[in-house]
Amino acid sequence: MSNYTSKELMEMEHKYGAHNYHPLDVVISKAKGIWVEDPEGKRYIDMLSAYSAVNQGHRHPKIVKALKDQADVLTLTSRAFFNDKWPVFAKKLSELTKKDMVLPMNTGAEAVETAIKTMRKWGYKKKGVEKNKAEIIVFENNFHGRTTTIVSFSTDPDAYENYGPFTPGFKVVPYNGIEAVKKAVNENTVGILVEPIQGEAGVVVPDDGFLKGLHNIAKENNVLLAVDEIQTGFCRTGKLFAFMYEGIDPDIIIMGKALGGGIYPVSAVAADEEILGVFEPGTHGSTFGGNPLACAVAIASIDVLIEEKLAERAYELGNYFRKQLEDMNSDKIELVRGKGLLIGVVLKKSAGKARQYTTALKEKGLLCKETHDWIIRFAPPLVIKKEDIDFAMEKIREVLG
Repeated sequence: MSNYTSKELMEMEHKYGAHNYHPLDVVISKAKGIWVEDPEGKRYIDMLSAYSAVNQGHRHPKIVKALKDQADVLTLTSRAFFNDKWPVFAKKLSELTKKDMVLPMNTGAEAVETAIKTMRKWGYKKKGVEKNKAEIIVFENNFHGRTTTIVSFSTDPDAYENYGPFTPGFKVVPYNGIEAVKKAVNENTVGILVEPIQGEAGVVVPDDGFLKGLHNIAKENNVLLAVDEIQTGFCRTGKLFAFMYEGIDPDIIIMGKALGGGIYPVSAVAADEEILGVFEPGTHGSTFGGNPLACAVAIASIDVLIEEKLAERAYELGNYFRKQLEDMNSDKIELVRGKGLLIGVVLKKSAGKARQYTTALKEKGLLCKETHDWIIRFAPPLVIKKEDIDFAMEKIREVLG
């Protein structure tokens, strides 16, 4: 356990750490499954799963074992040499996504950057777009990461203010607006980049048929459709990937978060050879991308998701959880939305700011986080049980009922 109290640790972070986060006033020093504990021994249910990076639960024994076993033999080679884990992981992820090939990175933002570079390079080499004219269509209220290029097409001032000059080449249209996408497409369009559900925007679920519409526009106009499944992927929404609800086959699948099982940063982009084949040696890379430790962890992370049928669990328990929230008929709640165990509770303006409720829930042993000032996100690890949700609902009723 920690040598410091929660209060000391929070003060220490405040003094020595840059203030680019505003955490809830709780320190986590231990975790297992859905439960986390502070240095004083108080237990909480984790209702955030590190923004869906801990879908398999904290410290899943199979994933921890993979990490420890691999750490005992080989951790990093760089891609200057072959290693014995990356090819196995590449094959596994390729078969899972039904795509020809995979490009590994570390963080979600790096995977999005990889997808952007892929779409642009494909546009120049395969589609014949005039040099430096490529355009990618993106959506209002998107969240794809924090790099300079990615915040260049954010519509959230917190994300982009004071970070210019911005990277050109992006057209921002309303989310869920198919007609706007049709109007935005021209001969320079190389890609459409979309979240199947907008997570950071507050768990915004588009109309049925939206992704299918994007898929059709992409096909008709020789444009690549890239789905950002970093937060929605790996069983979170009740399917392996959220795009599967629409039965489409996107050109590029962007993955991260739960691919590392909440233990190690692992991200990847999967696409067919005609697309990812645009990269030649030396044109893109990452020192740690495809490192043996990451690959061993990711292989185990995927195995756990499949073996424990976490998509089915998320679907069933997500429906149960959402119905419980809706049936509260709380005068503080405007609406409940989401898919699987990715749930957003939108508060009425009259209820005041969400922070007071996430703070009150923390006091009762539930850790969740507000997104914007009026939305509470519930996204527990997918290993949660029905009785855990019942226990959580008692606390939620006390705070929001």
